[in-house]
Parts: sequence; structure tokens; C-alpha cells
Amino acid sequence: MDEEYDVIVLGTGLKECILSGLLSVDGLKVLHMDRNDYYGGESTSLNLVQLWKHFRGDEKPPEKLGASREYNVDMMPKFMMANGSLVRILIHTDVTKYLNFKAVDGSYVYNKKKVHKVPATDVEAFKSPLMGLFEKRRARKFFIYVQDYDDNDPKSHEGLDLNKVTARELISKYGLEDDTIDFIGHALALHSNDSYLDQPALGFIKRMKLYAESLARFQGGSPYIYPLYGLGELPQAFARLSAVYGGTYMLHKAECKVEFDADGKATGVTSEGETAKCKKVVCDPSYLPDKVKKVGKVARAICIMSHPIPDTNDSHSAQVILPQKQLGRKSDMYLFCCSYAHNVAPKGKSIAFVSAEAETDNPEVELKPGVDLLGPVEEIFYDTYDRYVPTNDHAADSCFISASYDPTTHFETTVNDVIEMYTKITGKVLDLSVDLSAANAASEE
Repeated sequence: MDEEYDVIVLGTGLKECILSGLLSVDGLKVLHMDRNDYYGGESTSLNLVQLWKHFRGDEKPPEKLGASREYNVDMMPKFMMANGSLVRILIHTDVTKYLNFKAVDGSYVYNKKKVHKVPATDVEAFKSPLMGLFEKRRARKFFIYVQDYDDNDPKSHEGLDLNKVTARELISKYGLEDDTIDFIGHALALHSNDSYLDQPALGFIKRMKLYAESLARFQGGSPYIYPLYGLGELPQAFARLSAVYGGTYMLHKAECKVEFDADGKATGVTSEGETAKCKKVVCDPSYLPDKVKKVGKVARAICIMSHPIPDTNDSHSAQVILPQKQLGRKSDMYLFCCSYAHNVAPKGKSIAFVSAEAETDNPEVELKPGVDLLGPVEEIFYDTYDRYVPTNDHAADSCFISASYDPTTHFETTVNDVIEMYTKITGKVLDLSVDLSAANAASEE
């Protein structure tokens, strides 16, 4: 192993695989290793037997649940925004050719103890039971402002500088009620808590526009898409991409110890007595535990059911966001549901996740408001995991560490981490201006 690599990537989690693909496409020489004998790290996908082994040890899954191989249970389930950054990266790297997508049926929000479809346009807002008649008129005006807003057209700004005006100030100009602000901020703009209200409104408006534009892409009930067979396909697709560009993959490499020189700069990685040299190391927090800190933990419930989530219009795939205020929490709770329609379970079965940033040490009690919305479940697994962020100075040690996955059920935060890491590693800004129609053919069944 005397070769020197530009970058060694440790761990085949989704973030690491995307970066490995992007760096390989850029012409860098990449070696990608994982201590596990499977792809995906924390974001892997499990069949039924693996799921039981993971949570129940030696117990065997009941036969009534169907064939193990028909299950693809993603450990970090997240939907993709149809026009979002991840889809742009998939097109930019041409990974779309390895994957098939299908639109997600529904996008919902929890409001006053009920599940409602998220209205995303002025027309939908007018039909929505979430608001009374006068509020609908106010909301409609606000939606039209957002739809017409264009960075390059000062007329559309209506005299407001959204780099200075906060989201709270902009919303108050339209006189919207708290419950309306709740679903707009959390289910459309996808903010996971209310801190966005005191930040410049531009980011908030752009996130609303992304939702509306993504929704318009597929004429479906949601702005989201999801790969057939689940997210387990993604790390492997990026691995294939990396290989096409000369990247090397090695699974089941014991230890993977990062080596440092006298100045504390990473110089290579040793595994099974051999050292591969490199200029930079990219990894998930588990490979450099002394360069990260714990910032929280995620609580989640994984459920197998024989029906869709109630009140979601029989959606075979759906996201329900429970805004923090509706539950008296500090951050949102998320419901994710996917089924045989996306080939992640046998016919008639659905997989549902309830996830949230843990605010207590009791996931069963904490996640109950979400689990209660699922109706009867056949099996349920509770789980918590710690969330880490890097504390190192990458300029000093040449180590680029991803943050742990958060509880959101969509990819926007995950991909932002990848894009920021890409810039730190390469010094370049990732160009994501792509022809979005390239993902269309795959998305329409």
C-alpha cells in the first residue's frame, strides 16, 4: 500500500459516499475504507433478519411479517426534496443512472391535535381546513408574495430588504396567526425549531420557494421523492461512481487508525498492519472520537404496520411534521412512512419512523404523541443515538469530519453539511446549477 492518495475516506455513510463521489469526479485520487462489511455505516439499510439482530439479538422475526429480503429498512430515513440539493448532486455526478425514484404521496402537518395536508400554494391555502376564511385571505397574499419574490427583481421585494428584515417582521406585515406561522415555518420552510423567526427572512423565503417548486415538479401530493428499494441504494451508487473515476473501495478493514505527523497533521491510515498515505482524511465521527463533541441525542421508534398512517389519505409514503409548539417541545417531531410502493416492505406492509431530538431519557414516553398517530403497529423498536459534531481545526490537522445525522425526515440539513465539507476540502464552491429534468425519467413510473 505504498501509494499516496489525495483523500482517504473512512466510513461508507451517505455523507462520506457523496463526498467520495464528488471528489473522484473532480479528479482526486480517493481511497474509501470502512470497518464494517456492509455499506452505509449509520445510514445503512437492513432486511428483516438484520433488523431483528440489531434490536432483538437472537430472537427471530415472526413469519407473519413475510420474507426478510423484501424489507429494506433505512436506519436514517429521509425524503429528498425534488428540486433540493441532493437531487442536484445526483444529477451533477450522473448517479441518477444507478437509481430509480418515485414521488412521495403526501406531506402533512400536525395542528391542534389533527393531521392536515400541508398547503403549499395560494390555491391550496384557500381550500385548507387549517385556517379560517379571513386567515386564508391573509395567507394567500403572503403565498403570492413568496411565489413572486425574485432576488433579481427589486419590484417583487415590495420595498423590503430580506437580508435585513427578519422572518418574524415579514410575517407580521401579513398579520398571520401563530398556528399558520407554525405550519409555514416547520412544514414548508422545514425549520426544526423557531429560532429562524429572528434571522433574516431571505433564507426562510428561499426554503418556502424550494418546497413550492419541488411540489410543482411531479404534480404529486408532496415535494418529495424517494429511491425504490430505499436509501441503501445511495451509498452503493456513489461507490460505483467513485470506482468509474478510479476511486478504490475496501470494506471490512479492521481498526482504520488515522496516522499523524509531529505537527498533528493527518498523513495516512493504518489497517491490518499496512499504512496508506494521504493528504487529507474525510470520515464520520466514529473514526476520530477525540476530535468531536456530543451535542445531543436522537430518539426514534421504528414500526412495522399493515396500513398507511391514518388521516394521510391512504398515502403509501408520507411525511408528517409535528411542530414543537403543538407538543410543547423545544424542537419538532417527525413521522416518516414508506411501504411496498417503494419496495421497502412486502405487499401490504408499511414501515414508519417517529424521530425527534431527545429532550428526556425516556423515548417511549417522549415519542408517544407521534406513535399514537400511527394507529395499530405490529412491531415497534425504540432506539436512541448520540449526535456528534467536529471540534477540530481542519486547516491544522487535515481531517474533515461529518456531523451525525439529525432527526429530520428530509435531506436538506444533511446535504448542507456535505456541501460545506466539500468547500473546506477543495476550497471550491460546488456548482449545483444543473438541468433538473435529468431526474424526471427515473421518477415517473
